[in-house]
Amino acid sequence: MTGAAPARRTRRHDPHRRDRLIDAALAVIAEHGVAGTTHREIARAADVPLGSMTYHFDGLDDILAEAFTRHTESIARVFDERLTAARTRDEAVEAVVTLVADDLLSPGHDLILTVELYVAAARNPRLKAVTQAWMQRSRDALVRHFDPTTAREVDALIEGLTLHSALSTDPMTPAQIRHAIERYLR
Repeated sequence: MTGAAPARRTRRHDPHRRDRLIDAALAVIAEHGVAGTTHREIARAADVPLGSMTYHFDGLDDILAEAFTRHTESIARVFDERLTAARTRDEAVEAVVTLVADDLLSPGHDLILTVELYVAAARNPRLKAVTQAWMQRSRDALVRHFDPTTAREVDALIEGLTLHSALSTDPMTPAQIRHAIERYLR
């Protein structure tokens, strides 16, 4: 044998690849919907080899659950922060109004992701578990200021306002959202 040995391909050190794949999954879902989300599209969006998907996740359901969990945790964190900052019932009502009008309905892909999650969870038990955990966190935050029955009903009102705004050709104005929440809570 003559000559040098062929150069070995060095392994790329990428400790954040799994997180990038989850972020890429959210971007792909926002752009193409759950129905248009594939391993290939996620890997392309994350700029990683397709094999990374099967290395980090057991299947498409696994990455969808991880992605939607990340999405709901970020929303739940905002919900929790707003309601934790409220010191009185009036401040809590204002926190709910702000949460819906400013946070949940703000421009961006979060609203689209929320609607995609609702639709996908209707048929996928694993995603339904994600929505159940999210609803529980919302209710836990609301219970700081409202009784458990009211917290559950307000949580449903918030979800309804969110879906209505996402799907309506004539969504409620911030003033109408405020009126609906205040009418129920005051």
